[in-house]
Amino acid sequence: MFFRPIDDDIKLSLSIPQYAIELFELTDNNRTFLKQWLPWLDGIKEPLDTKKFLERQLLRFQRLEALHTTIFYQNQIAGVLGYNQIDRANNIGHIGYWLGQEYNGKGIMTKSVRDLIEVGFNYYCIERIDIRCAVENSRSRAIPERLSFRKEGIIRQAEKLSDKYVDHVVYGLLKNEYTSNTGIITN
Repeated sequence: MFFRPIDDDIKLSLSIPQYAIELFELTDNNRTFLKQWLPWLDGIKEPLDTKKFLERQLLRFQRLEALHTTIFYQNQIAGVLGYNQIDRANNIGHIGYWLGQEYNGKGIMTKSVRDLIEVGFNYYCIERIDIRCAVENSRSRAIPERLSFRKEGIIRQAEKLSDKYVDHVVYGLLKNEYTSNTGIITN
């Protein structure tokens, strides 16, 4: 099983169906907070919905199409992180993430994304990683900016959230930039 200790408090684990109840509770308890940025929340109504999602992610993991991890902070599920899509033909990984509101501001996501970058470049042979965030989501945008991703542009009306469309900022990091960028390793 995929399990990575990040530090004494933070661990990443492959998302498995056994996490469904606790992950659903975190999602449900943070529904109002998360709904402003995540379009899929209305489709998650009960723990069984989360379990089915995690089962699909395991199948995608087995086919090397995705890597969905659960973030543990002090042994509690704090959020999720992963390569939502791995484009094997072009060696591109698309990272997505979210944390429960109570876990924001602790450096959890920055440390976790930094580790996932290493996994992508060193184990999955990814050559390019991208992260897309709503323009207005300053907390989410801070992660790639902190980790030396380049802001590559804006996709207008990239996603429908509730009753409005939001623009996305696209951030990219190339493997050859990463290996020569000591800032990303030491931050």
